[in-house]
Amino acid sequence: MTPPSQHFDVLIVGSGLAGLSAALKLAETQRVAVISKGKLGEGSSGWAQGGIAAVLNEEDSFAAHVDDTLVAGAGLCDLAATQLVVQHAPETIAWLQQLGVPFTQENGHLHLTREGGHGARRIVHVTDATGAAVMQTLLAQVRLHSNITLLDHHMLVDLITSRKLGLPDAQCLGLYALDETTGKVLTYSASHTILATGGAGKVYLYTTNPDTATGDGMAAAWRAGCRVENMEFIQFHPTCLYHPHAKSFLISEAVRGEGGRLLLPDGTRFMAAHDARLELAPRDVVARAIDFEMKKGGFDCVYLDISHQPLAFILEHFPNIHARCLELGIDMAKQPIPVVPAAHYTCGGVLTDLAGRTDVANLYAIGETACTGLHGANRLASNSLLECMVFAQTTVQAIAASAPSAPVPLPAWDDSQVQDADETVVISHNWDELRRFMWDYVGIVRTNKRLERAAHRIALLKDEIAEFYALFHVTRDLLELRNLVLVADLIVRSAQSRTESRGLHFSRDYPELSAHAVPTVLSPEGPAPAHTSRLG
Repeated sequence: MTPPSQHFDVLIVGSGLAGLSAALKLAETQRVAVISKGKLGEGSSGWAQGGIAAVLNEEDSFAAHVDDTLVAGAGLCDLAATQLVVQHAPETIAWLQQLGVPFTQENGHLHLTREGGHGARRIVHVTDATGAAVMQTLLAQVRLHSNITLLDHHMLVDLITSRKLGLPDAQCLGLYALDETTGKVLTYSASHTILATGGAGKVYLYTTNPDTATGDGMAAAWRAGCRVENMEFIQFHPTCLYHPHAKSFLISEAVRGEGGRLLLPDGTRFMAAHDARLELAPRDVVARAIDFEMKKGGFDCVYLDISHQPLAFILEHFPNIHARCLELGIDMAKQPIPVVPAAHYTCGGVLTDLAGRTDVANLYAIGETACTGLHGANRLASNSLLECMVFAQTTVQAIAASAPSAPVPLPAWDDSQVQDADETVVISHNWDELRRFMWDYVGIVRTNKRLERAAHRIALLKDEIAEFYALFHVTRDLLELRNLVLVADLIVRSAQSRTESRGLHFSRDYPELSAHAVPTVLSPEGPAPAHTSRLG
């Protein structure tokens, strides 16, 4: 028998930095449930190496950080969102220090490193494992709080909206979640629901993301009636370790920030032929340069060399990268590191305002799930962790300022008409096909023909997956595949609607930059993209 629905003041889907930051801030006054489809804190936040961008040096300025963000975003950043995030960065770092995050120090002060696209040293970090240190600190705090219920191994199935229940207005009332330990789909109601499920890097064959990055919140929000924005802008990190036993291991931006040089297999340094900023150019420029050189020369990879720096310097700044490379037989203090680009960050997402609000009342999106307008056509390095925390704070403030609502009785999940799948091989085959053609056709360089091929295959996969979803009990693999194929569809449709090359979207058919920067907004209410941005 399915248990009755459980009610919370706030449901948070996702246990990364955005979700946990919101949970800690909300729990002072609200009963909160954090829903995590795997172990708590298993997502991308803990994998972040570089750090958190913040103006903490008197030689730096908010205006300079804003300008660097706008330049990287190629004309599509929302100025208000950018200013909001940059100006709240110092207090965000102070909050993390109060919680006990052990940031790297130098001469009694926070050590600031520099990364590509930044005109100054403003990256606060914990050696080369910032995300892990921050997440360990927050997880310890969250586990101690009596007002926070932690529901790990619970996978979001779908949001429950008033429209789905035949009620007026578009409101989010709660959600269905698959409890993987029992196989049952449970019902949760809430006055407010926050989507903080991360990005969708697993839609590509090669990615720096963990296996959890399957676009769950983006897909669920779209099905609930929310618009998405700028989904074509997928950031490919230039330097993912190229090794058969190094799944998704990232070589931090900071390696280039501290003097790392990109080389061809014969040792030739090549970035001067692509950009005057050399290795410190923004990620889209560097990723395209590497992709160009690999295809031109028929190389499997290029190399990142920081062996000119002393061993002590490397051990001080990159102890974890050094150790992992050594495990694989690569001594970065003596030899260059083989690297390739890989899908890294989803710049687009669920369209929100400056308080995380979506098109559906009482539904919010924060972190990589959301498109706040900060990243534009390309995210500036180390702005992502910062965005998570700043928008967690503004969302908490919006929830605190809203009137509480009474619980609405929600129907239990009905799976009486379905059965166990007879052949799950269909799921694994579809998953593999999707990720391969997305890499081949919707990758770093795109063409109209490639996008058409991808769209055709997505249409066939959507039909197959919809039939499978209707006939069989849901599983995590099926739910993730259902979400990924929807996100792939949104990426391709967004890319097809952009008839220019801008930021992370480079098209051989439209190599020029348009005079006007216009965001790509898709709406589930109609087939045509609506070129309007922030919520009114």
